[in-house]
Amino acid sequence: MAVAEKQALSWSEYLALERSGETKHELVGGVAYAMAGGEPEHARLSLAMGAELRAMLRGRGCRVYGSDLKVRVPASGNCYYPDVSVVCGPLHVDPDDATVVTNPSLLVEVLSPSTERFDRGDKFADYRALPTLRHYVLVSAGRRRIEHYRRNGDGTWTLTVAESGDVVGLADFGGALSVDAVYDG
Repeated sequence: MAVAEKQALSWSEYLALERSGETKHELVGGVAYAMAGGEPEHARLSLAMGAELRAMLRGRGCRVYGSDLKVRVPASGNCYYPDVSVVCGPLHVDPDDATVVTNPSLLVEVLSPSTERFDRGDKFADYRALPTLRHYVLVSAGRRRIEHYRRNGDGTWTLTVAESGDVVGLADFGGALSVDAVYDG
């Protein structure tokens, strides 16, 4: 991530920055980071995950969104553009900006060399503060591997790793994702 602004931004200043140009920014710790364009494989895997999730969730009261949807973590004030977001039930938006969602059920990040450490570490720690988040899915761009973190009833998280030939079980959504279907093509 490249730093767009070095001084700390307020939420309203960040929203103004977002409205002022074509560049998307994530807000982390009061600093706006410009989002770089993705590699072709990253874009392909994001779309494949979204398509597979949309097919699985059709008729279940959930909506699947691509990487243009902003997700805010109210507890930290940080705001991100996940590669894929799923919201089930009513959409809860930020009171200051109706384009910012605060209640995702599932988030997907496609890992790239420049963001993998952040996606696994600080970003996932921040996402865990979202009370509605039940699933966090990391998709490897380098090999057929999907990591699925599921929130348990006691608030702990369980990791399941799926590779070629495996499926990622999403029982509370009524289905599973085939690793090979996501990577096909």
